[in-house]
Amino acid sequence: QVQLVESGGGLVQAGGSLRLSCAASGRTFSNYAMGWFRQAPGKEREFVSAISGGGASSYYADSVNGRFTISRANAKNTVYLQMNSPKIEDTAVYYCAADPSIVVLTAAEGEAAYWGQGTPVTVSS
Repeated sequence: QVQLVESGGGLVQAGGSLRLSCAASGRTFSNYAMGWFRQAPGKEREFVSAISGGGASSYYADSVNGRFTISRANAKNTVYLQMNSPKIEDTAVYYCAADPSIVVLTAAEGEAAYWGQGTPVTVSS
């Protein structure tokens, strides 16, 4: 089992910045690719970003590419999502996810072996 706990969500102004964190416990962290997904009110959950176990490869949805940055600190069992220049349409509950396979995290099905409970992000104008 892998337990994931997100933090750092809240209210941010459009054009500002916010950093989300996800702390993992339970298994060898570096064995897992990590990802961020989000679900806006009335919409389906969507992929945001993912990073490989060693951190060498990262992937982004087109909607956030160039504004968001995913990173991980394996020594701290933590993955981050730096949100720069957020837009109102970035408002959503953000979920951390873990899976042994980066392919699974980035697939269209949006599946993962483990999920966090989510942290809400509201972007205001």
